[in-house]
Amino acid sequence: MADALARLLAPRSVAVIGASARPGALAANVIGNLDRFGFRGPVHLVGRGGGEIAGRPVLDSAAALPEGVDAAVLILPAPRVRPALEACARRGVRAALVLSAGFAETGPDGLAEQEALAATARAAGMALIGPNCLGLANFADGVVLTFEPLAPVPPVAAGVAIVTQSGAMMGNLRMALQAKGVPVSLAVSTGNEAVTTAEEILARLVEDPRVTTLAVFVERIKCPRAFLDAAARARALGKPVVMMHPGRSERARRAALTHTGAMAGDHAVMAAFVRTAGVILVDGFDALFDVVQLLDRTPGASVRGLGVVTNSGAVRGVALDLAADLGVALPEPAPATRAALHAVLPEFAQPDNPLDITAQGMARPALFGETAAALLADPGIDALLVAAMGGGPAQVLDKWRALRPVLAGSGRPVMLVFLGDGHPMPDALMREVAAARVPFLRSLERAMRALAHLAPREARDPPPPDGAPADPRPWAEHRGKALLRAAGLPVPPGGLARDLAEARRIAARIGWPVALKAQAASLTHKTEAGGVRLGLADPAALAGAWDEIAAALARSRPGLVLDGMLVEAALPRPGAELILAARRDPDWGAYLAVGLGGVFAEVLGELRLIPAGADAAEITAGIRALRGARILDGFRGTAPLALPAAAGFALGLLRLLARRPDLAEIEVNPLAVYPDRVVALDVLVSAGRDGPAGGLSPGPESLCDRERHGG
Repeated sequence: MADALARLLAPRSVAVIGASARPGALAANVIGNLDRFGFRGPVHLVGRGGGEIAGRPVLDSAAALPEGVDAAVLILPAPRVRPALEACARRGVRAALVLSAGFAETGPDGLAEQEALAATARAAGMALIGPNCLGLANFADGVVLTFEPLAPVPPVAAGVAIVTQSGAMMGNLRMALQAKGVPVSLAVSTGNEAVTTAEEILARLVEDPRVTTLAVFVERIKCPRAFLDAAARARALGKPVVMMHPGRSERARRAALTHTGAMAGDHAVMAAFVRTAGVILVDGFDALFDVVQLLDRTPGASVRGLGVVTNSGAVRGVALDLAADLGVALPEPAPATRAALHAVLPEFAQPDNPLDITAQGMARPALFGETAAALLADPGIDALLVAAMGGGPAQVLDKWRALRPVLAGSGRPVMLVFLGDGHPMPDALMREVAAARVPFLRSLERAMRALAHLAPREARDPPPPDGAPADPRPWAEHRGKALLRAAGLPVPPGGLARDLAEARRIAARIGWPVALKAQAASLTHKTEAGGVRLGLADPAALAGAWDEIAAALARSRPGLVLDGMLVEAALPRPGAELILAARRDPDWGAYLAVGLGGVFAEVLGELRLIPAGADAAEITAGIRALRGARILDGFRGTAPLALPAAAGFALGLLRLLARRPDLAEIEVNPLAVYPDRVVALDVLVSAGRDGPAGGLSPGPESLCDRERHGG
């Protein structure tokens, strides 16, 4: 299949099935692209009625194709696609692009027809892109197999590779990047991915020396492990992967299914894993275009400290606010930088960062270049943004020409912004900026958001998924706490009582006051059912609580059979509460979810997801990134809380999950955090029905293998 995919991306011979001479017909556009880009290999046409098109004979059936054509492009009504593909398979066609729609994106009948296409392709060892795709445009080899009419461009020696599922997004990214002067080596739309996935294409393109950066737009990653492996390889080769993945909202996930036939997964889990693997994940088209442009100009760039030059005090203030919001560092200029700035600035200007050169920049445009050079020479600044009011056409050009040698000659990320939104810029400016390959925008916010994506991040390879338990079921709390206790993770002293006499003995042993909780695997919401009583100070209170719980459950859950009631020591109110959950995602593998508990959970509703393989430092950073996490440092005279102990507890949950493949999830909610310790107040464990020895469903990679090979 790898050789077939190579033939598909750079074929030496092509068949167009569904050929038509009608102007504007989709097949005619494919043929026109081949001719405009000077494709030198054989082009075989198949269409009803025979004859010829533009001097090429038209075969009346795919069965008449010569043996061993590299790639066939199918542009036919959906019911005619499978017979044509079967004929291609019999003629030894190595690969196919099915541009036709009307398959999985339309519903169950279309899905069944798509699966039949996939079975045909797999049986023949064919790579197949589509159906429901735009095709591909290989600008490095001059092979353009898409029905979007494209103007010819010279062969691209090296550039960005675009991989999308959506055909419209393939066109969107290609047009935007080429308009910015970014060379595009190849663009491909994978559509419904009946056989060949975006991950497989990424793995192939990562190894291509003509690909410098990968721009990706996907609505679902079908084979997460294959994607993460490709991302790891790209990271090792110094090739950035910039990705946009819609689907944060429920409606967006449903739209992905109807658009490309992709079954969208959990966006938050995907985001955590791809970011950990070093992928730059953006949430909008502007950021996708701008970040790719920055990385194309300065591969491997990392912005630890940003310098900003402006000629407006107001812009300086806005830049400070944006930097704070985005987490962008604006370092104070070093002493040598201050001295260099003092030497050129007017006396009333302050040598700071952001730097306001004042209105003197209008009178002396050279000031822009001098101050920009001084900031770029600062050892603490590794990127520069110039955001200025331009003025009239002559003033704009004067400012730019003072900046040009500094910005164009810098090997660091630079961006130029002339404010004024859509106010026209001189044609000469646009030509010269493009020739200098300096990223140019009209929005300060957009520029700073793009640069923020280049902040340094530690990347690592999450461990491979080990499968997920089949049909997981919840455990009763007492069983979950016994699991934690055996793993050395702190829980309150206590025990399970099957009658009131045993409850009294446990309470006497652990000391008063105590809490009493009803226990059953199906009773996951004990408080709502009336199954919890707290602060029981003596045997009489315990007896009353026992009877109250029994009566409440008889009303709310008649017929419920209890394991017993959990008697635990009542603990003092903690300084803060955390939610910690170690989970196995069926697609991506194990991860940790962390959030603030109590009222913070209700008000903020925020969880940070950290893939397995994290150490205590990474977990600590994840907890500290939560909104409201400052409460852990002490608040209004309270002592700082035991954050290292909380991170250690979380790490223990991940290790426990790794040791027990029968467990789907261990959720501690809440984890009480005190100045000197942490304690799990409640836990919910979900596990496979067959216990530690079995009950596992296949991991994501084996599912991908079955899809690829029709198993």
